[in-house]
Amino acid sequence: MSTSDPSDQPSLSTDCPACPGEPVLERIEAHRAQIGEGFVIRRALPTAQRRMVGPWCFLDHLGPGAYEAGHGLSVGPHPHIGLQTFTWLVEGEIFHRDSLGYEQIIRPGQVNLMTAGRGITHSEDAVTQEAGRIHAAQLWIALPDAERHREPSFRHYPTLPRVERGGFVATVLAGQALGEQAPAEVFSPLVGVDFCAEGPAELSVPLDHAFEHAVMVMSGAAEVEGERLEPGTLLYLGLGRRELALRCDAAARLLLVGGAPFGEEVLMWWNFVGRTHEEIITATEDWNAGRHFPPVPASPSPRLQAPDLGGLRLRASRDHRVVR
Repeated sequence: MSTSDPSDQPSLSTDCPACPGEPVLERIEAHRAQIGEGFVIRRALPTAQRRMVGPWCFLDHLGPGAYEAGHGLSVGPHPHIGLQTFTWLVEGEIFHRDSLGYEQIIRPGQVNLMTAGRGITHSEDAVTQEAGRIHAAQLWIALPDAERHREPSFRHYPTLPRVERGGFVATVLAGQALGEQAPAEVFSPLVGVDFCAEGPAELSVPLDHAFEHAVMVMSGAAEVEGERLEPGTLLYLGLGRRELALRCDAAARLLLVGGAPFGEEVLMWWNFVGRTHEEIITATEDWNAGRHFPPVPASPSPRLQAPDLGGLRLRASRDHRVVR
């Protein structure tokens, strides 16, 4: 998905406090942004407090909510470079189309993973013009330098490993957790898990202490390490944590993400993840001029235009430090 808010600011991977070398509990309030034609989302990453969690560099929470007939999701063709888009659908349906020719409807409990590499174009739309509901998370994974110029690709994962423990149903979305390995092809050490409870639940989740982690509540309310969380807040957990205490008194859904601290400079602007100002400017100019990025066949939505940088100078800063 792409933001349609032209006020987006560039995100530097280290233009925020360094990754602490120990467990912490840092509350990050998501800010509201808009995608497509009027869909308001909560954006938990990037923020001024925290740009990345491992290689996860972007986290949008859409819904849960309803839309009227003819007003479903409509995000027109837009480009990406240097990242993977990772879509986790909880409710509703989304029609993915891309410049490789893939057309894929994603349904609840499924993941779409698109690797932009050197460049790809895609669109995301409601499947029908009927009224409906939507609830999803979309994340971006920054590709390491050795992989960020690779050929673009798309994968759809209709089934994912699930584990029932402590009243939670845990779906392993990416990486390895709770003894299960997700099928998604990623290029950095990371993890993503959805925890869903239909009623009271309590669980201690083993974590990789070499990862930094964060948790977001997608619906309901829960306690994470004793901190009460509701939708709209990301709880950053720092590095070095070996287990995570989750608890809820009623139905709730939580998303856990984590990964090894990303040891490279990352510069994000609009839908691009690069390393230098010149790289981002080239991608922006190529897209707006109709160069480099192929079209999306049969997309029903209008092509998005990259916002004008307005003379803003983008800079990459130091590596993603770990303070110990």
